[in-house]
Amino acid sequence: MLQLVNLNDRVRHLMLDELAMDMRSGTLYVSPRLSNTGQQNYAVLLHEAIRSHDDEWLADQLRQLRRLRPTESRRKAKGGYTTARVPVNAADIIAEGEFNRFYARGLCRLAGEEGIRDLIIYRAKPTAHPREESTRLEGARINAQKLLKDLRANPGIETQLHVPAGHGSALSVRLPVRRSTRGVQREAGRSRITAAVSPPPLGTTDQRSLANS
Repeated sequence: MLQLVNLNDRVRHLMLDELAMDMRSGTLYVSPRLSNTGQQNYAVLLHEAIRSHDDEWLADQLRQLRRLRPTESRRKAKGGYTTARVPVNAADIIAEGEFNRFYARGLCRLAGEEGIRDLIIYRAKPTAHPREESTRLEGARINAQKLLKDLRANPGIETQLHVPAGHGSALSVRLPVRRSTRGVQREAGRSRITAAVSPPPLGTTDQRSLANS
């Protein structure tokens, strides 16, 4: 189960608002690994998971009542297609990925409401073999409104900002930690991400950018 550190009632409300937006516009991503029954049930199950549960509950529901297809078509390296069994963890992949995306969208909305420009990227679940590119993103800051726009524009596919960073990465976002030192508020986080990597300021190290304006 993903450890989404800022998941609360307000974030859930904003997640549901984002889900309703996708349903009205017809852009809600529905995995092709779901059967006809799964596809018909998916929006209701996702709504209930966001309202009262979590990604683990959603995965359990997708495993029931033949909501997953047993097989899928895959492209062969030398051309053409072959039929292969759907991975045993397909329900977890779908549930984690989509719940995490709506969580990130809800948190971006909350950040906007509270005047917080950047969120912090972190790993919400231990991964046995994390990809090098996702490891480099851990601890970096990312502009919340650019991330929100990216997630809305790229349902079901990897985003331009690579957060979340593909199936199984478990990268998510959290609010910056603020602590008071002699009345000064400081945000925790090692680096900032922008759409184009910029050189670090003089006298600093490990400053990255990927969504800063």
